[in-house]
Amino acid sequence: MTLEEMRKIKQERGYSLAQLSDYSGVPLGTLQKIFSGETEHPRYATRQALERALVEGVGELSKEKRAEGKTYGNKLPGEELFGTYKFEGKSQKVEETARYSAPGPKRQGEYTLEDYYTMPDDRRVELIDGVIYDMSSPTFVHQHILGETYSAIRDFIRAKNGNCIPMFAPVDVRLDCDDRTMVQPDILILCDKSKIYKWGIMGAPDFCLEIVSESTSRKDYIKKLQKYTDAGVKEYWIIDPLRKILITYCWKDEYVPHMYPLAGRVGVELYDGELQIDLDQIASLIQEYPDGRREERTVQRIGVAKGKFVVPEDIDK
Repeated sequence: MTLEEMRKIKQERGYSLAQLSDYSGVPLGTLQKIFSGETEHPRYATRQALERALVEGVGELSKEKRAEGKTYGNKLPGEELFGTYKFEGKSQKVEETARYSAPGPKRQGEYTLEDYYTMPDDRRVELIDGVIYDMSSPTFVHQHILGETYSAIRDFIRAKNGNCIPMFAPVDVRLDCDDRTMVQPDILILCDKSKIYKWGIMGAPDFCLEIVSESTSRKDYIKKLQKYTDAGVKEYWIIDPLRKILITYCWKDEYVPHMYPLAGRVGVELYDGELQIDLDQIASLIQEYPDGRREERTVQRIGVAKGKFVVPEDIDK
């Protein structure tokens, strides 16, 4: 059911948003955002609850039933909703299931933005070429590196009165402008403000940086490198705290990879090297707050060749 159809039925039934919230179990604030157009893609369970309330006439349920707290949507995601409801003096059993999940069974590679938007708020994922990638909660070291690096980038751009905008995760990026990919770079720089929408960014940022974690290493080293370069990201950085290295790719040298130990300073090519990132500071953060989730491993050999991915040999296959 479209938003316009919901509005029409709501008007025909004479429901206020407060009444619709009571009948559907959807919070009033959520309804206000949906019917104002601020929320363009309501979650699947929210849409289902609204459709039931509007189409099935849940608003005609007795005050006794509502007083019992059995309105649709008052259960946790995934729970079954049971109750005996009264319609015009007649009793009938109603059984419904509300789930925060994609409608219908799908396989990896078949998912779309519709499925992406049905994910619960507490489940952070990325969608790449129809594949859903779960993202584990970032570690303290990851967030500390992100904060310090973002601050350095933001302060430089501000000092130069630059027009580009730095952002940090989570911010949705429809990298390919299709319905099969939505990524969340750890840090990005966007210079084309026409790509900004209220839900996120449509198209490729100019600069992306990923801080590798144990669960995202192969995706960051291989899949995202391919996606970012194909989409037209001008510069891509990978900071790997476990291996204490930085790897950079830039359009100026045809994406030939450059690897640095976390020592000294490295310039961002997007700003002709003037924007310098202090790698000693990043290394000190790792030393001061060790991850501790697994034994630190050092890269023994990294192949650097034009047109090839740089992938540490010890990344799990």
